[in-house]
Amino acid sequence: MIYRIAHSTIYQYSDPVTFCQNLVHLTARQSPWQACKQSQLLVNPLPAVTASRLDYFGNPTTYFSIQEPHYRLSVTAINVAALTIPVTPLASSTPPWEVVRDMIRSARSDLRLEACQYVVDSPYVASSSALAEYARPSFPPRRPLLEGVLDLMQRIHREFRYDSRATTLATPLQEVLAGRRGVCQDFAHLQIGCLRSLGLPARYVSGYLLTTPPPGQPRLIGADASHAWLSVFCPEHGWIDIDPTNNVIPSDKHILLAWGRDYDDVSPMKGVILGGGSHTLTVSVDVIPVAEAMF
Repeated sequence: MIYRIAHSTIYQYSDPVTFCQNLVHLTARQSPWQACKQSQLLVNPLPAVTASRLDYFGNPTTYFSIQEPHYRLSVTAINVAALTIPVTPLASSTPPWEVVRDMIRSARSDLRLEACQYVVDSPYVASSSALAEYARPSFPPRRPLLEGVLDLMQRIHREFRYDSRATTLATPLQEVLAGRRGVCQDFAHLQIGCLRSLGLPARYVSGYLLTTPPPGQPRLIGADASHAWLSVFCPEHGWIDIDPTNNVIPSDKHILLAWGRDYDDVSPMKGVILGGGSHTLTVSVDVIPVAEAMF
């Protein structure tokens, strides 16, 4: 599958912004199952300084600075990405979860050393006994790792309600666990926290998801949204993606932007400004399947 993704972010300010600096994760990442064929970032007003690089996790990032007064900031990212279906191992063939936990603790290979950083706490995900307790029914002794991960994913999907008004970025995981409500980033953080609380490495993934309108209704331009899921590390198989919001193993409808320890590492756009007063924010995302022959 090939997709064209247009992600538009517009800030409107009540007072002039005299200076701003921003860092964005809005370029589709290369991976074994995804190729970024085209990428373009359009910023208005035109930045005085722009620089691109890979961050610590290997994600493409762009820094820009606007040094003229402005009441409106528009950032539009356009990506064309080609996806293939990842190969997922048979759940029952993966090693027991305790074996994986102990292998990560021993860290006897470079890959396991890289995975170790996804076991420790991060700004939005802290391990806890409550999270371990919630996860434990999915991980009885000697259960294959992926079987336990999928069972936990299904439980979160079944027991938690999607509610965009229930949480904010500042809502602690303990409140999400108690309230049983949230959005995709909450559910990704929750499952990551559960796995890390058992000593298993898990990382946060940001991207997009192709949405399909109800039967008989037209597809609305700009009605798609950013999405979040997670990956769990399994020796011999590498990282396996899991989407608790939709209760699926991501395939060729999940477009990858970036991965890190949690949302803080891969937020689409963050920065600092001088001035601006109050502001309004408008975000629109459009994911469109395109014909390979066009490229």
